[in-house]
Amino acid sequence: MGGGVSLQSDYILPLVDFKRRGFGVTVCGMTDVNRKTAADLRKMKSNGRAIVAVTAYDWCVGSIVDGCGVDLVLVGDSVGNVFSGLPDTVSVRMRDMEYHTRAVARGVKTAHLCADMPFLSYQAGDGDAVRNAGRLVRAGAQSVKIEISAPRYAETVGAVTDAGIPVVAHVGLCPQSVNIYGGYGVRGSTPEAAEEIRRLAVRSCERGAAALVIECVPAELARRITSDVDIPAIGIGSGGECDGQILVFNDLVGLTDGKVPSFVKRYGQARKDLSSAVEEYVREVREGVYPGDKQ
Repeated sequence: MGGGVSLQSDYILPLVDFKRRGFGVTVCGMTDVNRKTAADLRKMKSNGRAIVAVTAYDWCVGSIVDGCGVDLVLVGDSVGNVFSGLPDTVSVRMRDMEYHTRAVARGVKTAHLCADMPFLSYQAGDGDAVRNAGRLVRAGAQSVKIEISAPRYAETVGAVTDAGIPVVAHVGLCPQSVNIYGGYGVRGSTPEAAEEIRRLAVRSCERGAAALVIECVPAELARRITSDVDIPAIGIGSGGECDGQILVFNDLVGLTDGKVPSFVKRYGQARKDLSSAVEEYVREVREGVYPGDKQ
């Protein structure tokens, strides 16, 4: 077609084929994909089975965590901090989230795949929210996550849900509002602030949210919210009585350099192990050990 873009071009984002396979979803071009749906996560809450969630930002990590049996993989806008070296999540753009969602989607075959709506992708109005959520679904996500830092964003949940896109509502500490908060401390410490967060969570549920993420609130508030809603509530830094937990991959495997949040448990020392491997490679090349006769 002359100098135009081919319909088979990589610039045309893959569409999600909502043909059901059991409780999963088939993604175009990936016939071996059978992912958990939002309905499956809700069933896990009903059955009292803890939901295990983790972030991923590329194909390699997506395939690793999916193979380990996690229930939900989040392509988080934390990609700005832990993957791109940015100071916050505010700098992350839609094109960044689309790129990383496409990459992770190629590796996730059984877990539910959710992608963050980045800063200014939904704040300007519901029309923007629906269009940008659709872009992430076309990139391979099954749901999108929206930070509910004010009551009007609970209504945005309804608009996106009405468009046929499941929404995970994020309450408590909302990192995209860091310039208002002045930091990343615990939210909901006063009775008034706690009640506001609870109301935002309940209203998001009423407007059709498929799940909640509750970040950095007192454990008792998280427990109350989890009890008040009939959708899964996944905690991060909010105690152990939510329906599940989520951590940033780099934090849990020990890849993050320097201090991590106090609620993080490091299950590995990936940064140390990777550094040791590269240091040994450097030494062997410089000493003429590698490549040897067998290489």
